[in-house]
Amino acid sequence: MKSILGLAVLSLSLVLVSFRPLYTLDEITYAMRAGNAGQLGQFLDNRVDICLPDKSDTYSKIQAEMIIRDFFSTNGVRNFLVKRKGTNGGSEFCVGVLQTRNGDYRTTIFIKQKGDKQYLQELRFQNNQ
Repeated sequence: MKSILGLAVLSLSLVLVSFRPLYTLDEITYAMRAGNAGQLGQFLDNRVDICLPDKSDTYSKIQAEMIIRDFFSTNGVRNFLVKRKGTNGGSEFCVGVLQTRNGDYRTTIFIKQKGDKQYLQELRFQNNQ
């Protein structure tokens, strides 16, 4: 009986591990690719640094999501191409190109681990020339 119970627990553990959520940076780049500010908003930290071609500041999570939504809708996101990923002192970053109907933007994403979750802390969009 103990061996059957042990086998059942092991099987359940393997099933649960196979359904673990996507990696946060992958989810963020997926939201960028889709131009989905709402989906991106779930990863925003309480305060987020956002740099746009015409302004940059630190915003609350709600403000940051509104600014990103406006930027995405104004520019019409077509795709996001990841060029490079890496880690730097406990943080992760991604550099890519956000392709829009108004041109391409070099995009840098910085995320940081806080407790058991990763949060997007900085998002930069620069005209790609």
